[in-house]
Amino acid sequence: MSLKPSERTGVRLAIPNKGRISEPIRDIIARSGLHIRESGSRALLATTNDPGVEVMFARPVDIPAYVAGGAADIGITGRDLVMERGADVAEILDFGLGKATLVLAAPEDAGIKNAKDLEGLRVATEFPGLAASYFEKHGVSVDLIPVGGACEATPHLGIADAIIDLTSSGTTLKTNRLEIIEEILVSTSILIANHGALIQKGEKVDELRVALESVINAEGQCYLMMNVPRSELDLVKKCLPGLGGPTVMDVASDGNLVAVHAVVSEASTYRLISRLKKAGARDILIVPVDRMIR
Repeated sequence: MSLKPSERTGVRLAIPNKGRISEPIRDIIARSGLHIRESGSRALLATTNDPGVEVMFARPVDIPAYVAGGAADIGITGRDLVMERGADVAEILDFGLGKATLVLAAPEDAGIKNAKDLEGLRVATEFPGLAASYFEKHGVSVDLIPVGGACEATPHLGIADAIIDLTSSGTTLKTNRLEIIEEILVSTSILIANHGALIQKGEKVDELRVALESVINAEGQCYLMMNVPRSELDLVKKCLPGLGGPTVMDVASDGNLVAVHAVVSEASTYRLISRLKKAGARDILIVPVDRMIR
C-alpha cells in the first residue's frame, strides 16, 4: 500500500521510465541541479542529491493516477493522459515538451467533414475517455473501438471509419491518407501535483517547481556582455531586444565606458553581434544561460 503525502517524509517525484519525453525530462532535472542516484535499471525508486526528494519511475499513463492517489506527490506526464484518466490533480508547470495535438481524422476520400457525419459509425482510439467526452459534447453516438497502438492503420484495415489520435507533425496521418477533421486538444508534458501534497509540502514542492522552471526559462537564451562608449549607448540600447531592457553599469577603469549586459535569444545573436559592433560596442562576450528565474 502506498503512503499518502502526509505519511511520507520528503517529496516523491514520478517521472516517465521510458518513451520519447523520458530523456529530455531527465536532462531538465539534471540541469536544475537535482541529480538522480539510480541503483539499477529496474529500480522503481531512486534517491537524489537532495535528501528531501526521491524519484519514482513509472509509465507515463500511470503517473496521473499515482499522483492523484498519493503514491507520488508530484509527477511529470502528458496533459492528454491526465485528462484521459480524469485525474484530480493540480497542473503547476508546463514544460512545453512533447507537444502533440489530439485530432479527429478520417480517410481523405470518406467525405467526412465534421463529428456529426460519424453518427452510428466506428471510431478507433487510444483515448476512449476523451473520445467519449468529445462525441457527447457534439451529441453524436458512435461505436468507440479502443486500440493499443497503430491507430492510424485501423480505417484501411476495415476496423474503423475514423480515428481520434495524437499527432505531432501530421506525417503519419498523411502517409495513411487520413485528413484532420477537427483538433480536439493540444498536449504537452506538464508537472502535476497531489492536492494534499500542495498543502502539506507546498514549500518543498514549490522549490522543486522553481528549479525546473528556471531551466525551461533559460532554453534558447544567452547572456550578452559588452563595453560601450557613453556616446554610443543609445544606439546600442536600440539594438538590444533583451528581457526587460539591458543593464548598464559604469566601468571603474574608464569613465568614458559603460558595461552593458542583456539576456537575448540565442537565435538573434547571428545578426545582432554585427549590429552591436557597428553601433560601437566592443569586448562582446556571449555566455550560455543554464537557468533563469523570472
